[in-house]
Amino acid sequence: MMPAICIEPAIIAAAPAYSYAWLTADVVNRPTSDTLWADLDAVCQTFLANAALETLNKQGPILAMRQLYKKLGKDPNRYRPSAEALCRRLVLGKGLYRINSLVDIINGLSIKTGFSIGGFDAAKVEGPLAIGVGREDEPFEAIGRGLLNIEGLPVYRDANGPIGTPTSDVERTKLCLETTRLLMIVHSAGGPEGLDEAIQLARRLLVDYAEAVNIEQGFFPERR
Repeated sequence: MMPAICIEPAIIAAAPAYSYAWLTADVVNRPTSDTLWADLDAVCQTFLANAALETLNKQGPILAMRQLYKKLGKDPNRYRPSAEALCRRLVLGKGLYRINSLVDIINGLSIKTGFSIGGFDAAKVEGPLAIGVGREDEPFEAIGRGLLNIEGLPVYRDANGPIGTPTSDVERTKLCLETTRLLMIVHSAGGPEGLDEAIQLARRLLVDYAEAVNIEQGFFPERR
């Protein structure tokens, strides 16, 4: 069982309803199959049927995360939460990235739920996790983006430093074809509503397309 993630006071002060869900599983990662891609395409088409660029950032989990960014002093139009960035990409006709099964499942979940979701190679995460606020000049090599200024962003840290933000995860713990143990964290700045559904869908996709076994999950606040 993964220990609870410590939430630093600055996060709770800016977002009193801050919540998260986590999932770990033994997995087999591989290039994204055509069957999985078709499943994810159906998610994208359902999203696009009701999506509009002008309202994308004004509702649900995306709005809540943008509000947290603003309260922490970060411009969410310059540093967009990943769920918003993915949804904007679809609305602008650029399509979904095709990377590998685990990454693509997580991206599809973000589009379906509006939650920004971190995906990490659990074998590369050292010690307990805490979520706090990015510091000035704190090193962060974002996946595919190079050095990212995370000052003012919500940031997850392990014993060796940052592993992810709702905008981007870090190269050190990224999911690759050699990953055999997944850690997934669903970020919610607006409360726990929708986290159960996100985790249940994640479990289905991971079992169907990544041979997931030994699945564990948890929530904050804890379920009674």
